[in-house]
Amino acid sequence: ENDIFLTFVLRFLNINSEDALEKTNKKFISRFNYMEQKILAQGKALADCSLSEMDVFWNEAKKFEN
Repeated sequence: ENDIFLTFVLRFLNINSEDALEKTNKKFISRFNYMEQKILAQGKALADCSLSEMDVFWNEAKKFEN
């Protein structure tokens, strides 16, 4: 039901859903890699970090996006 509505909205806005999904996935991977590298640079593992610690680096990564 929601998928059908979203499909219509994307078509109305002339947005290719596959391109939008690919762009979203690339952003996620880029942010995750940034976060992971920052945590590893501190000598920690992801499992050792709280969500709030990860969130700091996640938000930092967003600042470097185009």
